[in-house]
Order: sequence, then structure tokens, then C-alpha cells
Amino acid sequence: MDKLIYTALSGASHAMMQQQISANNLANVNTPGFRADMERAQSQPVAGRGFATRVLSQEAPSGVDDGTGVAEKTDRPLDVSIQGDGYIAVLDSEGNEVYTRNGNIQQDDQGMLTINGHPVLGDNGPIILPPNTIASFGSDGTLSITPDDGDVMATMDIDRLKLVSIPVSNLAKNLQGMLVTADGAPAETNENIHVQGGYLESSNVSAVSEMMHSLALTRQFEAQIKMMKTAEELSNAGNRLLSDS
Repeated sequence: MDKLIYTALSGASHAMMQQQISANNLANVNTPGFRADMERAQSQPVAGRGFATRVLSQEAPSGVDDGTGVAEKTDRPLDVSIQGDGYIAVLDSEGNEVYTRNGNIQQDDQGMLTINGHPVLGDNGPIILPPNTIASFGSDGTLSITPDDGDVMATMDIDRLKLVSIPVSNLAKNLQGMLVTADGAPAETNENIHVQGGYLESSNVSAVSEMMHSLALTRQFEAQIKMMKTAEELSNAGNRLLSDS
């Protein structure tokens, strides 16, 4: 019966891991640009003597759903939504290049553009706005500034968002939840990526679908627990037969 218990335990452990991923996706259903995590596992035949009749589930690194969210209008000049594939390059707390679809760009006290505290990268490194200017983005990611007195004749281009492409097969997340390349190499800049100013892309998580998935995982987990209880009952019944004899 121990073999049955270990097989059921493997399934229950995987279902629990899936529930954690699903819960994280639901928690970020309203996070701009969030990319849903996808659980992954592979079958692992149990080695040993006899027939290969038992298979365990072996966890694998979670994948990333690269589906596009809905672009929602904000009319805020520093908000950008990427049209189609592509990612915005930013720096993490250790100065490493990471990526995001969240286009909710803020300006700090020093004029630096940031996303959730991460400096936004342009062609020449982190983008810093001159004082007393109004900024806006063009469709190709070009950053233009206008004096706050409204003199449009003085508008000039000062930088351009670093927009990159990452194949979905090479897309991963780090421990902080930022998008990175799975091979660790910097992503390639793609000048054909376009953005839409005044819009924010929503999370690509469907609350209804994720809730249905979570319920299915709960039933799956309960089935594995029931299997372990059945194995215990069979073991106890066998022990009673041996003791009676």
C-alpha cells in the first residue's frame, strides 16, 4: 500500500502547487500588464523491479502565458500600451535588465521615469526628464517633451523606450515576478514594436476562467487525498487479516 500512497501523494503535491499558481494569478487579475503563470509538470516512471505500471508527476519550472490583455484608455501622457508582441526594458534593484508589459510609467523627484520603482530604459540608459516639461510618447516609443508653458514649437525628441522581443520559449520570471529571458542573455531590441500612448494594458488573466480552474484543482486535490485514505484503509484491513491469522 505504500506504493499507492506515494503515487497519490505525488499527485496531491502537484495539485497544491497548481493551486498556489492559480491563486497568484487571481491576485493579479487587476495588475496592469501582468502575465499569467502556467504550471508545468512531466510524468516520471517509477524505477524498480516489475512492470512499469506506476508514474509520478514531477514538477517543472512554471511557464508564462504571453497572451495580450485589453488596452484600456487612461488619457495619461506617460501611460503606454504595447501593441502586439514586445516588452519594455527596465532595471531591477540590482541593476540587471528585466522586462515588463506594465506601461504605467511614473516620474520620481529626480525626473527619472520608473515602473513600480524600476528605472525605465531608453536608448542611452535610464530615462530622465528635464525639469518643467510635459512628456508624451509616440507610436514608436519616442519620448517627446514640451515646455510646461505650452509652446508646442519648442517640442523635441529626447529619447526612445527600449522595446524588446522575447520568444515565448525563452520567456521566464525571476523571483521578484519580473519577466526575464530563460537563457539569461539580454533580449534583442526591436524597432518594429509600436506603443499606444494614453492607454494601459490590463492583466491577461481571465477571472472567470481562473476561478473555474481553481475549483477543478480543488476537486483534483480532494480525489488524491481520498485515494490516500483508501490506501490507509486497505493497509489496516490487511494488517487485521494478518493479526487474526
